[in-house]
Amino acid sequence: MRDRDPSNGRPAPPGEISPWALAGLGVEFAVALVLFGYAGQWVDRRFGVAPVGVLSGVLFGAGGTFYLSYRRLMAPRASGPTVPPAADADRNPLDTERR
Repeated sequence: MRDRDPSNGRPAPPGEISPWALAGLGVEFAVALVLFGYAGQWVDRRFGVAPVGVLSGVLFGAGGTFYLSYRRLMAPRASGPTVPPAADADRNPLDTERR
């Protein structure tokens, strides 16, 4: 599903991501840091392993969110339409011999 352009409500062009989607990635990153930080703090209090839980939680949240954001940002480029170069447009794609 493509994001919609907030100015006119039409879908964003293929291969482009709307600014609202990018802002959403930033919010997701911040929320993940806070939630995993609190989960790490709970682990610290529950098991008495002072800074290990918070550090692990923050690193896990940041790394996981960064990975998912990277995948989401690179997906439009990988699945975008490919246009052959003009010089090779008349060449048969099954012909392996170069001119």
